[in-house]
Amino acid sequence: MSSMEKTYCHIKYRSLQWATFARSWFLIDARMQPPGKVATMCSIRLQGKHKPIYHALSDIGDHVVVINTKHIAFSGNKWEQKVYSSHTGYPGGFKQVTAAQLHHKDPKAIVKLAVYGMLPRNLHRRTMMQRLHIFPEDELPDNIRANLTEELPQAREIPRKLSEYTQEEIDAFPKLWTPYHYRCM
Repeated sequence: MSSMEKTYCHIKYRSLQWATFARSWFLIDARMQPPGKVATMCSIRLQGKHKPIYHALSDIGDHVVVINTKHIAFSGNKWEQKVYSSHTGYPGGFKQVTAAQLHHKDPKAIVKLAVYGMLPRNLHRRTMMQRLHIFPEDELPDNIRANLTEELPQAREIPRKLSEYTQEEIDAFPKLWTPYHYRCM
């Protein structure tokens, strides 16, 4: 192998290495998704666990942009049952807020707290949270939209509403039974 070929191979692999260490921008749509599933996807990308060079002590995570946090979905009655609590440190400073109250006050807070809770408790946690960008609707600033490299699929598929089906699809759906219409005399 000549020195020219060695140099070319070195440059080729160096560019692959740079691509591995480069910070990508991922877009996650949180519409009708549980906050825990969204937080799991965010946590993996923020830590860099999806990269082959992951190490717990290295800061190689990517930027994550979460949109539509105003339209997240809890299962069951968690809007009223789930409680977020904090303490000021002073006597009588214990505060409790339900998920519905917190979401009404700040639509980004539930997703932010879920992601914060899933990140490791070390000195990298704050820098990882700085790479998390949360928006309540789907409008993004132009500088962030220009940086996006990939859109991640939603964690759970959203079922279509009955009004979204065409009449042909409704007629083609197999009928389990035919309703019998009673006549009143």
